[in-house]
Amino acid sequence: MATVLLIRHATTAATGKRLGGRTDAPLDEAGRGQAEATAGRLADLPIKAMYASPLARTHETAKIVAAPHRLQVRPCEGLIEVEYGRWTDRPFAPLRRHKLWPVIQAHPSLVRFPGGETIREAQLRAVDALEEISARHRKTLVAVVSHADIIKAVIAFYVGMPLDAFQRLHVGPASVSMLGISDGARPMLLRFNDEGPMRRDAFMAPPKPAKNAAPRAASTRAREIGRQRG
Repeated sequence: MATVLLIRHATTAATGKRLGGRTDAPLDEAGRGQAEATAGRLADLPIKAMYASPLARTHETAKIVAAPHRLQVRPCEGLIEVEYGRWTDRPFAPLRRHKLWPVIQAHPSLVRFPGGETIREAQLRAVDALEEISARHRKTLVAVVSHADIIKAVIAFYVGMPLDAFQRLHVGPASVSMLGISDGARPMLLRFNDEGPMRRDAFMAPPKPAKNAAPRAASTRAREIGRQRG
């Protein structure tokens, strides 16, 4: 079983003000401080690999967190932000008045962003990326830096939460969530939106699944379900 740390990027000048999307905004001063604090909290963990969405804010966060471990950041396209299309980098205020906004909040699985992708499409390609990473790093601890909606969507998948409920989750800037992922066994959410200390002596690997535990559906099966419902 691979253990995966899901780290949200730290803040930029646009965080909380604009729907950033696939923009290359760098971290602001506060964001660099957040990333350095997260690096300090994770410095004692035995992280063996660091992956990140290829955007500037995620790569910069990952580089800071990876420094104590002397790891190179590996870009992963599957972890990139949702393609918001024509909504990319628009202020939140006018978007909240758009007729699609309440639908996105209540039934995000039904909506395609204008000129962009659906949350379901983003969820499935991000899950596929995590499956590939976990298969590559069995029995080790790895970290990935991604975006709030991506992290919320993949956590919803692994805990069996309907995608339409994923907006009930909150993932703060530079926070850490932790998943145990393994072929043929149930996944486990070990931490969520964690901003506290993560010391080596407090770290616990997930327990072995019971022999009669039902295997979870493969991501390829999830893709088939997504196509049927999409």
